[in-house]
Amino acid sequence: MINGAHFLVYSTNPDADRAFIREVLELSYVDVGGGWLIFRFPPTEVAVHPTDKSFVHDHADQALAGAVLYLMCDDLQAEITRLAAKKVTCSKVDRQDWGTFTTFALPSGGRIGLYQPTHPTALN
Repeated sequence: MINGAHFLVYSTNPDADRAFIREVLELSYVDVGGGWLIFRFPPTEVAVHPTDKSFVHDHADQALAGAVLYLMCDDLQAEITRLAAKKVTCSKVDRQDWGTFTTFALPSGGRIGLYQPTHPTALN
């Protein structure tokens, strides 16, 4: 039985990105040793999107399917305001049929999406 999911976020500055997730996003975590933090994420859903090119990452001698991370929220503007108070700059807000969204950068420069869905979610 599958009982969870473990996402790998690759970073050129993992210590700074871990501190950002811990201090700015305020996610709880366990320290498995040597400052290696594993964060508890909110409930998660997965959607499979079509692509016309390979989107993979080599890991453990296997080509694993690539993924894009979007964090979900109930009130995008309130979350943008909360992040701004912590000196996080979000990109311009965009709207699509599926929701309203923005992105923000981790200290390493990698970007994460943030969106307020307008579609039914699998979380309930």
